[in-house]
Formats: sequence, C-alpha cells, structure tokens
Amino acid sequence: MTLARTRLAALATAILTLILIGAGQPAWSQAAEPPLPAAFTKAAETHDVPRDLLVALAYAETHLDGHGGEPSASNGYGVMHLVSNPTNHSLEQAAKLTGIPADQLKKDDAANILGGAAVLRAHADALGLDDSARKDPGRWYPAVAKYGNASSPELARLYADAVYEQLGLGIDSKGVRVAPQEITADRGEYAKARDLNARAGDKSGKEAETPAAIASADYPPAAWVAASSSNYRVSNRETSYNIDKVVIHVTQGSYAGTISWFQNPAAQVSAHYVVKSSNGAITQMVRDKDVAWHAGNSSYNNRSIGIEHEGFVNDASWFTDAMYRASAALTRYLCDKYNIPKNRTGIIGHNEVPGATHTDPGSNWNWTTYMNYVTGGGGTPTWTTTVDNSTSGQFTASANWGTSSYSSQRHGTDYRFADPVASSDPAWYSATIPSAGTYRVEVWYPADPGYSSSAPYIVATSSGNQTVYVDQRSGGGAWRSIGTFSLNAGTYNVVGVSRWTSGTGLVIADAVRISR
Repeated sequence: MTLARTRLAALATAILTLILIGAGQPAWSQAAEPPLPAAFTKAAETHDVPRDLLVALAYAETHLDGHGGEPSASNGYGVMHLVSNPTNHSLEQAAKLTGIPADQLKKDDAANILGGAAVLRAHADALGLDDSARKDPGRWYPAVAKYGNASSPELARLYADAVYEQLGLGIDSKGVRVAPQEITADRGEYAKARDLNARAGDKSGKEAETPAAIASADYPPAAWVAASSSNYRVSNRETSYNIDKVVIHVTQGSYAGTISWFQNPAAQVSAHYVVKSSNGAITQMVRDKDVAWHAGNSSYNNRSIGIEHEGFVNDASWFTDAMYRASAALTRYLCDKYNIPKNRTGIIGHNEVPGATHTDPGSNWNWTTYMNYVTGGGGTPTWTTTVDNSTSGQFTASANWGTSSYSSQRHGTDYRFADPVASSDPAWYSATIPSAGTYRVEVWYPADPGYSSSAPYIVATSSGNQTVYVDQRSGGGAWRSIGTFSLNAGTYNVVGVSRWTSGTGLVIADAVRISR
C-alpha cells in the first residue's frame, strides 16, 4: 500500500509539472522546456524503470526524435513511439496510465517519455517483475519485447535485441548519454525464438534451440520473413510484368517495427526488402516475382522492386554508411538480375513516383554517395582489412585462450575462447592503419547460448581505449558493427577482446574487420 501511494504521489507530481510547463509557467524553477536528459530521469524515477534502458528503447525506436508530433508509418508518436492503430494501442494505454491527454502525449517530449515509461512498467507488472527484479535491467527483456507489440516471437526478439544492443554499444545523442555497459539480457522464452540477427540458413550445433534466420531465395545475403498475404499481390514477374525500376523508401519507423507492420494484415502496405540502419542487415518480405504495395501507384508497383530503409526522412542520423553500402549492393544485384539501368531513371525515390504523396527518401538521403556505391561495385569500402584469430603475426592471446572449431558460424577454420575473469587478459588484433581518420569496426563471432552475454571489445582510438559490449549469444556468423572510431595511423593492436566481464558464458575471439 505504501509503495502504491508513493508511485501515485510521484505520478501526480510529474503530471503537475507537465501541466505547468504546458501553461507556460515555471515548474519549481526549472526551465519551461526541460532538457531531454531530465525528462528521461524524471520518467524513470516516476515509474521505477531503469533510466538507461528507457533511453535505449527510445533510441532504437526514434533516435530520440519526437518528429514534431507527426506519426510514423504505423501511426506511432513521439520519442517513445506511442502507437495508435488497430492492433497496438500503447498511446491510449499511456493516456490511461498517466492521465495525460493523447494529444499532449503525441507532441510533448516530456509527456511522451513519461507515457512510454508507464507503458513499459505496466508490461513489467503484468509479467510479475517485483522490486528486486526491476533493479536488474536484464530482467526487463520480456517487457521490452512486449512494448514492441511484435507479430511473432522472432520479431519480438529482434526488437528487444536492438534495444539491448544499444546498451552494450552506448548512446550519445541530443544531449542524452548512456555509457556502454555489461548487461546480461534474460530472454526467457524468447531465447528459443528464431534469431533473425544470425546468418541466414546457418546450421549450427544449437540450431534446434536458437535457429538462425531463413535465407532469402532471391537475394542470398538477406533473411526471409514473409509479409502478410493481405499486404501484397501474388504474381509471376517477369512473365506477367517486366521489372524495370527500383524504388527507394524510408520506413518512418524502426527495422523490427516495419517488419512487424508488414506482417500485420491491417497495414495494406509492404515492400520487397527492408534494410537496417546500424549494420545494413537486410530482410526480404515479398518475393521479387510478386507485387508489393509500396509505391502508391499500381503501374509502378507492377514494374518495380521496393526497398525500405530504417529511419525517418527528417533525421539524417539513420542513413549510415553501412546502410548505404548494403542497400547499394542489393540494388546493384537487382539491376544486374533484371536489366534495370544503374542510373536515376532505373533507381528512383518514392517521391518521384507519379502521384506520390510521400517525400521519402527526402533531402537527407545522399543520392550521390548511394549511386557511386551502386555503380562503383556495390559499396566496396575505399580501404578494408580483416584479421582472423589465425592471421599470422596479427593475433596474440595468452595460453588461457583455447581453440575451437565447434560452431559452423566461425570465421575461418577456428576461433578462440576463454572463461570470464576479473583480470586483464585480452586477445589482440593488430592492423596497419594507413592514415589517421574515422574507421568502422566490425566483429565476427559464432553465437551460442553458452557464449558471453556481454563480451568487452576494446578499440584503441586516437583518444584512448574505448570499450563496447556485445552479446555473443545471438547474431553470430555475420559481421556486426560495433561503431565508428577515430584511429591513429600505424601498425599496432587496434581491437582487443577482454575476459574482464561480469557477463555469463565463454568470451569468444574470432575475427575483426576495419574499414574506411
């Protein structure tokens, strides 16, 4: 009873603050519009939600951008993407839980964050998280998965994994900072769901427990997740229609959210492919031969392939180099396969479709970079080097690191493993960096439920060592970006894998790739 009264009092205080702010009056001498960090802190305290987890969820959804109260493709609003559509009523739920009107939740960042925290806490309560469990961010995993309202367990896992990935990599955006941290995500029943982050079609020894993604039949690097049959038309292209265009879209939503939306019969929209912002992962949802409903013009739908890119038109932060390169490789493949001109006649934006009411990909989309990647080799980096654990003279590790070839997700013939320990004993990858500058660092590891829940990767940047944490229990058998870093020129140990972690499971050192 005391706890309930405390939460109610805190909530009442938060609502009063929002009312005063909305009325243009100072609230306890705070600024009329409190900064985003204060809004996250206040919401986390009010609803007893881990502050960094709340930020990570918001970042995965919107990159902390409220988009001026404009809705996403699935009719979600604000920094926390509170949704109002036929299958997801988190906006209405937030209004009921907080007493804040829906219109204010849509447009006011502080109110929206408070509403998102309330919804997340409600999921935690429904799942039975008590006071002790709520103090461990890893125990919130099922609640985060529920927040995404995914259409299947595999998509719920994809959604929640994206949130926890951000906790491991860290966030520094719009004045809000989350330091990279060791978190063991407790997936519960979701651990048995298909891992859409893993290499498509992998046949590892643990496939029955955590099966990898199904490979696309049309574009081998992509995973396959079928859209609802209500959202596209079965056809027999190129017999029924010739394919002569690629149409570039922006999702106006997250990667996992878009995939889930295309599986929702109420959507009445789809695209053939969806591309992830952070690492360029691709999911195919409609076969090339079938007609996806993406262009808003039946003639163009009949003759084109639609590619959706995770993000929002008005926020350039989503359009990463990894996304451009991966999408360009896909587009180049499609142009070669269907004899589509590799120019701006054959490759167009959604806004260029006759009668289009959409503006994507928008002014933040760099057509020059994209087309250079399409015509110049599908997005090959200007410089890249790969160092495997077996690369002569470039990998060093103590005798505490064993060697294994157990998993078929390995890079090369084998990989190294070690128990976690509270001491410094990293395995190091050495490389010759040609010139000082910014480089993308990617890592490859086999995934297994017995591997590290939070493996520390150390990057020797020009300003000192930086550590990020990667969950090696999922997403194996593929290159995973851990970020872009400023590196000095020269030959030295650039990337390390440390054993010093509070995470559970064996720490794996397999391969790294550094690109410019």
